Amino acid sequence: MNDNLGFAHYWSQGDAVSHAVAYMLLLMSLISWYYILSKSLSSWRIRRSSSALDGFWQAPTLNDAIAVIKPLDTENVYAPLAIQAADAAGIRSPMASKQASSLNAGTDLGELITRTLRREINRVSSRLESGLTLLASVGSTAPFVGLFGTVWGIYHALMAVSASGTVQIDKVAGPVGEALIMTALGLVVAIPAVLSYNAFTRVNRVTLAELDAFAHDLHAYLTTGSRVGK
Repeated sequence: MNDNLGFAHYWSQGDAVSHAVAYMLLLMSLISWYYILSKSLSSWRIRRSSSALDGFWQAPTLNDAIAVIKPLDTENVYAPLAIQAADAAGIRSPMASKQASSLNAGTDLGELITRTLRREINRVSSRLESGLTLLASVGSTAPFVGLFGTVWGIYHALMAVSASGTVQIDKVAGPVGEALIMTALGLVVAIPAVLSYNAFTRVNRVTLAELDAFAHDLHAYLTTGSRVGK
């Protein structure tokens, strides 16, 4: 068998379709790894800042609590929830003056705070889920893209063998083995994307659960004045 068989030989013998499949897999890999690394750093910061919630409830006033959590919440997950809720309740001044001449003036305080908290939770949820659809898409489609490259390569290998007029195992095994490289590359791209998607989904689920509990405690504090669930 030819000792020069390998990916370099396959690449030199490939056509535009084979090269396009390889470039597509490379692009999918680069994009997925960008989101993997960026969201890994973001998730680590979010999990680290979640410990600041204990210090939040130990502060003497809500303004002091916001001042405690704001510098620690580098990803702006928990602090904006408290800030917007305090503004809706009129504890902080920026929003209180605007409510006098708006529809919010005729809204029950508890409902206004609930709507504000829900809006902020939706904002954080959307930001946490950004990129997950792409990772799921890469994880589900990359193997099939690689398989398409394999099928295309095997087709051309068999056509070349047929044109030569002789069928020998060494003439078939080499080109077919080279074509299978595309399937392996598809799996190399897909596996990190799938594992990362599952990991980020779990982190987001834990974060949103903590955020929902934090919102519940804020609502109870701002509407009743008691720190329920402290």
